[in-house]
Amino acid sequence: MSRVLKRRLAIIAVFIVFGGLSFYESRNYFIFLYSALFAVITMFLEAFFYKKRGIFLYALLGLIAGFYAGRIVYTIFKDFCTNFFLKCEFLEPYFILSFTYLGFFMPFLSSHKYGGYLFNIPFGGEAEKRSTEIKILDTSVVIDGRIADIAEVGFLSGTVLLPKFVLNEIQALADSKDPIKRSRARRGLDVLNKLKDITSLDLKIYSKDYPETKGVDAKLINLAKELNAAIITNDYNLNKIAKLDGIQVLNLNDLANAVKPVLLPGEEFELDVLKEGKENNQGVGYLSDGTMVVVSNGMNYIGKRIPVKVTSILQTSAGRIIFTEPKAK
Repeated sequence: MSRVLKRRLAIIAVFIVFGGLSFYESRNYFIFLYSALFAVITMFLEAFFYKKRGIFLYALLGLIAGFYAGRIVYTIFKDFCTNFFLKCEFLEPYFILSFTYLGFFMPFLSSHKYGGYLFNIPFGGEAEKRSTEIKILDTSVVIDGRIADIAEVGFLSGTVLLPKFVLNEIQALADSKDPIKRSRARRGLDVLNKLKDITSLDLKIYSKDYPETKGVDAKLINLAKELNAAIITNDYNLNKIAKLDGIQVLNLNDLANAVKPVLLPGEEFELDVLKEGKENNQGVGYLSDGTMVVVSNGMNYIGKRIPVKVTSILQTSAGRIIFTEPKAK
């Protein structure tokens, strides 16, 4: 039985019990109709606010608290005015409006988006963290393995969250029948153990799940939105979707491309032409860092080391491709 269905049944049970108690006192059969109506309204509101949980829910609670705080402060102020034989009944709406406004907008003004801190404390009683310190690991970046080396040299620090649904996916891949997937997933588990031993890194397993959401990528986006955190990934599609949703993405491929040696059009270097390219009469080789180099009119040089000249460079999130031509003798 899903958690959503359990919540729905709990709501219905509560209203049936209270409806029965009210009927016992009033003997009015319309009580059951009212109970059913309010149960439906409650389930609708529960579904609506569950999707809006987070900073919006704090704002809603602040609005209600602000309303009653305004009335209480007005009552105290009214008693003070009465002692001086002054009339101040007309001030009540202004007190309520002021405190309601403060109650609703204080959570937003306290969020990182407006330069403050989050009200959300995701770690159960620990000190609040700046949202920019919170980073979430994706499956692809864990099984890739480079994340441990980056953390060891100090380029990654602070609080890093490993969602339980990501860990479950890695464990499922580790038990896969595909030997390549199984090997990469098991390496990912070793990487997590390395990350746990790095003192500059605070690795935490985050147990919250989103049972109504299908797919690990969609769950990662929901979690990043809720915590206002960044996602560390190598996944090209997740990278694009997260950026569309306004989520900060740390792509290891982008980092690797940024630290590669810079080659400009016109520069020359020597290259081992290893195989035939996709286009007619092309040869292909690779730099020491794995960057693909396409050699125009290089098919006849396959198996040879030749000097080449850079003509253009294509840069993408998936990597970099350098286009060259054989250097004229």
